[in-house]
Amino acid sequence: MTSDSATIVALATAPAAGAVGILRLSGPAALEVGRRLAPGVPASPTPRHAYLASFVDAAGAVLDEGLFLYFQAPRSFTGEDVVELQAHGSPRLLRLLLARALEDERVRPALPGEFTRRAFLNGRIDLTRAEAVADLVAADSEAAVRAAAAGLSGALAERIRALETPLRELHADLEGVLNFPDEAEGADAEAGPRVTALRSAAEALRAEVGRGRLVRQGARVALYGPVNAGKSTLFNRLVGEARALVDDEPGTTRDALEARVEWDGLGVTLYDTAGLREAPGRVEALGIARTRELLAAVDLAVLVLPPETSLEDAASWTREAGATPVLAVTGKCDAIPGARDTVSAVLPSPAPPRVSGLTGEGVEALRTTVLTRLWGGGTPSAVALVSERHADALRRTAEALGRAEAASRVSTLEVLSGEVGLALEALGEVSGTSVSEALLDTLFQRFCIGK
Repeated sequence: MTSDSATIVALATAPAAGAVGILRLSGPAALEVGRRLAPGVPASPTPRHAYLASFVDAAGAVLDEGLFLYFQAPRSFTGEDVVELQAHGSPRLLRLLLARALEDERVRPALPGEFTRRAFLNGRIDLTRAEAVADLVAADSEAAVRAAAAGLSGALAERIRALETPLRELHADLEGVLNFPDEAEGADAEAGPRVTALRSAAEALRAEVGRGRLVRQGARVALYGPVNAGKSTLFNRLVGEARALVDDEPGTTRDALEARVEWDGLGVTLYDTAGLREAPGRVEALGIARTRELLAAVDLAVLVLPPETSLEDAASWTREAGATPVLAVTGKCDAIPGARDTVSAVLPSPAPPRVSGLTGEGVEALRTTVLTRLWGGGTPSAVALVSERHADALRRTAEALGRAEAASRVSTLEVLSGEVGLALEALGEVSGTSVSEALLDTLFQRFCIGK
């Protein structure tokens, strides 16, 4: 697959007023068209040198003054000739420059993600790095930024290569034995253990998909429990501002409130939910129904219980979360300082902290415990951003290797080699060594135009 011969153009900055706006061209006519907009630039400009230039319209009237940069193929992001015009960030000015570039019949508007797609097709980056570009643009937490940057520098690509290279070597050895049995005798030795090791590596990468989702999208955590347990006060304390109404009257919260915070670089969406109780009013009952729906969708449910809740009630509230993991805490610990803590008897040791949204007691310990339950150990930014697409390809890789493992014991060499080939093809969908145009279309549609 190769990119077409058209020169593409797009605005590389948002279509809003700002200090700087960038027009980007890539393709064989990029330099000629760029110089038409900035005729004062030398015919053979020095690559990677910034020229102060006047940008003109078709009549030669000056529209703006800015910077002209030329990146010569193949030493550019796309692997083609690339020109960037850095003008003042007037949306109207940038549209005039864009229209001027499109007057040339060799130039067309870039499609979403087409600059990055050309970089992939021209061998400048592999598919994991291309996807990391979109992850970096969409990142909305420190962990997401750092993890995407690691992907862009090749962290995931290296792990995929560490799996793909020996898998390709194994497939070549097996095919060699099948096609040239005399010359390649013994090349299939230890094929079974090699397949087992490769399958384990594929499963290890696939296991990181959950962490990758948390980094990309952030975690979802809901506070729930009986009415008047201190959920809203705790919610306000965790958020750092008074987002939820607080009153002594039970059932104050009628709907789920939502707030975004960032803890240790990980984005977390907190929900304050309507308290659960029997025989509520009609509006409150709608809130309770919404609470139950939300509990099924979050990553962690924090059960806030009043002091001296009975073990039976605590167990009953825990069951309300269904399959969602539960972290139970004793709320309002300031109300009765010596209150008996029954929560520790409900969950395994170590017991989560007693908290007070009013005084802040135990809140920092609660944040730490929540992050531990969500993430386990390590640093969120160090995770490989394994996506759902990657997970599906790795699942098929592992399944094919599982069949190959069985074939190495009970079947023919042809079957073994065939399954290894299927595993290699599935893994190639992650690295981009075996990928269809349709899949590329789907992947790059989520990119912004100009990237």
